[in-house]
Parts: sequence; structure tokens; C-alpha cells
Amino acid sequence: MGLKTRPFRVGQSTVIGGGAPVVVQSMCATKTRDVDATVAQAAALQKAGAGIVRIACDSDAEAEALAEIRRQVTVPLSVDLQENYRLAAKVAPHVDKIRYNPGHLYHLEPATPVAEKVAFIARTARDHGCAVRIGVNCGSVDPELQRRHPEDSVTAMVESALMHCGILDGLKFEAYCVSLKDSDPKKVLEGNRRFAARRPDVPIHLGLTEAGMPPGGVIRSRLALEPLLAEGIGDTLRISLTLPNERKPEEVTEGLRMIEDVKRGRFTAPPASTDRLVIISCPSCSRVENDRFVDLAEKVRSMTEYASPHDLTIAVMGCRVNGPGETDDADLGLWCGPASVNLKRKGEPLGSFGYDEVLGRLKRELDALIAAQKTS
Repeated sequence: MGLKTRPFRVGQSTVIGGGAPVVVQSMCATKTRDVDATVAQAAALQKAGAGIVRIACDSDAEAEALAEIRRQVTVPLSVDLQENYRLAAKVAPHVDKIRYNPGHLYHLEPATPVAEKVAFIARTARDHGCAVRIGVNCGSVDPELQRRHPEDSVTAMVESALMHCGILDGLKFEAYCVSLKDSDPKKVLEGNRRFAARRPDVPIHLGLTEAGMPPGGVIRSRLALEPLLAEGIGDTLRISLTLPNERKPEEVTEGLRMIEDVKRGRFTAPPASTDRLVIISCPSCSRVENDRFVDLAEKVRSMTEYASPHDLTIAVMGCRVNGPGETDDADLGLWCGPASVNLKRKGEPLGSFGYDEVLGRLKRELDALIAAQKTS
């Protein structure tokens, strides 16, 4: 289905690119330090058909847990470095693939050139036989590229991906793929098409940053990914849904179903709807700092149903990694901390509220935005 990108291996059993079948991935939503729960979820995702399972790692304690997880699972593992690129040295012996976010490389040791940090990751990956994913998200790209393209997030995203490809190419490191993700299906389509035209040799990982809750999240994912797959763009993918832990394998089954539908020429058009309100929410994963996040996302969807005829976007994010940046473009954004929820209106902070009180404040702000639309 994919373009003839260059192939590379992830572990012993999975090939990405080179015309190989599109690989479906998912990410554990359990806490990485909870070895038993993470092993069980990785096994469940593998049983559902995942060719790669991603696990977040943000500390030495999680790196130690990852070593034990590796001993108990057979599915190829990818690790999400989050903000600490130096953890690559501790996790690389236990995984098959390392994912880093170009925007997050600036958080640690800001005086160190980015190219040096990428070289450290690439050298570590090569020493341990790991592949790499350059994971570019709309809310976290190279700060300089954001400054150059303040009104064009797609160009900033594409240029960030191309820049990092150039760094890895210069290091003679070829076992890598790229992802260009946004919560807007149109931007995902444009960004991936533009990148594929510039670098048709580089395997692409497809997905939306925050598809949301099913069934809407599945529809949004299909709007973005079906056309790309039909055009031969995409070597691996993830459907990023907001789900409770026990339902995480649905990400895999939905991804496999979509790939099969595209192969057979069956395209799923979204149902006719008068809804103009868009609710985006990030996938439940181990970065979530309070397990009430999924329940809150469901309550936001239920409480805001009355606003469906209005052109508004509400973003519900589960952690500090994606929350601050990826709520900025929403009319109302919530990102969840351990004990409170941070609320923003059009990127401006409104304060932190308890999980039991934030819905009331959200409704007040939503009503004010609706009233402003009616008078404009």
C-alpha cells in the first residue's frame, strides 16, 4: 500500500517501509513503573495485532522498570523519551525503537546545540540496534521555525521534520521514520503530502495527535488517514483514541480495520451531522497524571452537547507534555495535572480548578463564547 520508501527493521519481527504491510502501533496507558500492568497491556495490544508497542519513559525509575518489562514481553518495543534525551542511553538496551520530539529537545540543556543531542540519540540507537522516529507534533516544533512561520503551523512542522532528517542523514543513520501530527485532519493531510513529496524515500508514521473519543475519534482519524493510505503514503500508523485502559486494544483493531477497508476500496464518510462544535482529546497514555482524565473528557463531551451548532473547539489534554502547547489553538482548552485542571481561553490561562469544579467554569466560558458569536 505504501510508497517504496527505504525499509528498516524494528526488532526481529517488524519491518517498516519498502512496501511492507502497514504496521499498526499503540501505546501503553499504564504507569511504566507498574510492571505487571504494563506487561499485561503490551500483551493485550500485541494480541489485538499491534506490530509495535510504545511505552513512555521519563525517569531513571521508569528506565529500570522498562528493563523488566522487556524481559517479559515479545512484541517490539518503542520508547517515548519525552523531554529527557539523555535517557536514551539507559533505555536503548531494552527497546527496539526510540521516539523523540524535536520541540522537546530544547527543554534540557538549552545551550547544547540540537544537532549534538540528535547525534547522541542516533549514536546510542546505532550501538544498540534501535530504530528512531522523529515525532513532530503541531504543538511542539523547533522554536526558531515557529518564529519564522507564526501563522503557518504546517510549514513549521514540515520544515522541522526535514531539518531532522538532514541531521540523521548527515550522521549516516538510515533506520528512521518521521511522523507529522496535528489534531486537525486537514493539516495532517497537507503536512504528510508535502513531506512525502519532498522526501519520498523516508518511511512515514501516520496519526492525529488527539483524535478524541470514539466514535468521533475514529471518524476524524479516517478523514485524515484514509486518503493518505489510498495515495500510498504511510508505512505505519496509530489511531490515538481517548479510552479507559481496558479498551486500549480498540486503537489496534480500528487501525487494522481502516487499512483493510482502504485495501478493498471501502472509504468511510462521516455521518451527516449539524454539529460544528469540535472536541479533541489526547489518547490516554502513561503520561496522564490523574486517572480522572478519561472520565473528564467524557463529561466535557456530554456537558457541551447543547453547543453543537456553534463553531467552537474544545481541547482536553491529559498531561504537562502535550497539554500546554496543544491547547493554545482551541477556543477553550483544559490540560490535566495531578490534582487540578488548567483552563485556557484562546490560549490565555484562566487558572487551575479542581476536577469537581472545572466543568462549571468551563460552561460559563462556553456560554460567553456562544453569546459573543450571536452578537458578532
